[in-house]
Parts: sequence; structure tokens; C-alpha cells
Amino acid sequence: MSWIKARDTVGVKVGRVQVGGGAPVVVQSMANTDTADAASTAEQCIALALAGSEMVRVTVNVPAAAEAVPEMKRRMADAGADVPLIGDFHYNGHLLLTEHPACAEALDKYRINPGNVGHGKRRDEQFATICKVAADRGKPVRIGVNAGSLNQELVLAKMRENTEKGLGRSSEQVLSECMVLSALESTALALQCGLKEEQIIISCKTSRPAELVPLYRELAARTRQPLHLGLTEAGMGTKGLVWSASAMGILLSEGIGDTIRISLTPRPGGDRREEVYACQELLQALGLRAFAPSVTSCPGCGRTTSSTFQRLAENIDGYLKAKLPEWKNRYEGVEGLTVAVMGCIVNGPGESKAANIGISLPGTGESPKCPVFVDGVKSTTLEGSYEELAAAFEKLVEDYVRAHYPAKSRG
Repeated sequence: MSWIKARDTVGVKVGRVQVGGGAPVVVQSMANTDTADAASTAEQCIALALAGSEMVRVTVNVPAAAEAVPEMKRRMADAGADVPLIGDFHYNGHLLLTEHPACAEALDKYRINPGNVGHGKRRDEQFATICKVAADRGKPVRIGVNAGSLNQELVLAKMRENTEKGLGRSSEQVLSECMVLSALESTALALQCGLKEEQIIISCKTSRPAELVPLYRELAARTRQPLHLGLTEAGMGTKGLVWSASAMGILLSEGIGDTIRISLTPRPGGDRREEVYACQELLQALGLRAFAPSVTSCPGCGRTTSSTFQRLAENIDGYLKAKLPEWKNRYEGVEGLTVAVMGCIVNGPGESKAANIGISLPGTGESPKCPVFVDGVKSTTLEGSYEELAAAFEKLVEDYVRAHYPAKSRG
């Protein structure tokens, strides 16, 4: 059970998935293929869903993309990828949704950026058109405000007010205020257009963690709508992971955030599923969700000059990943399994005792024996070659799973 107190929010149904209203935090991802290519986009959406993405978003930017959405949804259904499909609209969403009703019906949610729906009177009219389509079809929307595409009329007015009244706010503070105002005013307009509270999700994204945290705290204090959480652009690799976790970890630990996406920049030809795995690891690290057995392993130091513990940690991690699909079908709760592979006597026994099952390998100069602990109690001691250790420890893990997780009902 998580130590984090959930924020009290309205529940929004997106397809078969509930967001907010006490539901677990939902993992979301976004395809980066050309949506007009229904086959390749569906293939990527299916891969994201199989990786654990509970909602998948696609760009709908031109008529050809809108026309491809129904076929894409059919392909996903045929593959058993029963996850909500979200359409991301900018500039021309009011046209695409009204001129392509099959697209409007196939999508499970519409994302609207209020900074990109038009200017002046036309902005409100075009925003209202999208909301009316959503209301008529019973679809939820996400009002997604981005720092990089904020309503410039609102920004200029607030900057002028800051100067004329001598409020002394920084430009970042003014922009954050504008983002919250845009989200709340757009929500009020959506309600006036016929949408219900339980059809609206909100986000206010920026790319800087230090700005995202106070921004979402303010937003959370001023609305009961579920919040989609993430940086606009996290970046690549380590930078993207660290920046996302630094901001989102704080907010999630405060109960802020009902659905999340870690928007990693993929390497050329890289695996889009990495952003799904990152979301899962973040939620599991905070104790909010359990997606897969976790391996605690020693980082190594001068006591661990042998590479045996590293090889064993890598081996058992791969073994758990390979076995998980089978185990999830057979056993209840196996996603919460914890395994430790440690490299010396300093922290090895302690960390091994803290896991469901753990092994402490000998460090340099230590006796070549490997005590194994099960639920905090020493169970056995392993010895032998690396291959013998790996095989014996895998068997112990398999035996633990069979003995400690109840079989799923087949009824």
C-alpha cells in the first residue's frame, strides 16, 4: 500500500480506463509515426500497449491522418490492444472532427491545446466546436496547455499588467500564471459548451522541472479535474529520465497527477517503448503501482572486483522479464516480487533480507559462499561456478513464485 495520499478528483472515463476519482495513476504514451500511415501507426500503438501503455495518443493533423484513424483502431482491436486511443489536435481540430465523423467516433479522447485553436473570437468559436463534438459523442477531452504554445494575447496582457502595476513578478512567474488561467478559463468554457466535469482532464506542461512543480501545485489547488502530468519535452537518455523523475516524483509523492507521460526524445531508430518503461519504473519506485518484479543490485566498489554479481544481476533481470508474461497469467500479485543480487558482506545480507528473495555474493577475499535469504530468513547457501549459481538461483526464484503467489482463477 502506498504512503502517498491521493488527491480528491473527479473521475473521468476514457474508453475502459478511469482517470482520477481514486483510480491508480495511468501510464500514457504517444506514437511518433505518420498517422496517415494506418498500418505503421497501429503497429507502434500495439507495441506501446503491449509494453504497458494504458492510453496511446496519436497526432491528427491533416485529413489523411483523420481518415486513417478508424482503420488504425480496427487494427489495434484485431491485435487485442484494447487501450484508449487519443487524438492530438492543434490549429484545425474543429475542422477535422466535424468533417471526419468516423475519426471523431473512433477516438476515445480528444486533446485540445487552447493556445493553438485560433485567435480572438475565432479561438472561442473553434474551441467550442471541438467541445460540442465531444459532448455530442460522449467523449472526454484533455485541455492541454503548453508553455511553448501559450495564448500570446493572454501573455501580453499579463506582462503589461505586471509592468504597469509594478507587481515585480519574473517572466517565468507570469507565464506560469497564464498557463493556469488558460487551463481554468478553457475548462469553464468547455463546461459552458455542454461538457460535464467528468469529461475533462487538464494539463499545464513546461520543459523545466523547477517550474513544473509550483505550476502543478497551483493547478491542483484550484481544480478538482484530473491532471495529466509530464514535461513538454524531457530530452534524451539520462537527461530526459532524470529531469522527468525529479519533477514528477515530487508531484506524485504529493498526490498530484492522475495520468503521466515521460516524453523522451528517442534516438534515431530507437525504441518508443522506453517512455512506457520509464513511467512504470517511476510509479513503482514510489509504491504507486506494481508492473513487474524488481531487482535490487549492488553498484560495486573496491570490495567487488569480481564481475560475478554483475552477471548474475543481469541474468536474473532477464529471467524475470522472460518469465513475467507467463507468471502474470498464472499468479496473482507476482508483479510485486522483489529480488536482490548483492556483491559483498557489507550490505549484501541486509539488502537480501529486505527483498522477497535475495542472494549475497562474496566480495574480494571473502569466503566463496552465497547465502540466500527468503522473506528475511536465511534459506540456503549456494556455491559453485557462475553457471551453477545462476541455474540454482533461478530455480529458487521459480519455487518462491509458485509457493507464495496464489494461482489466478480461470473462471
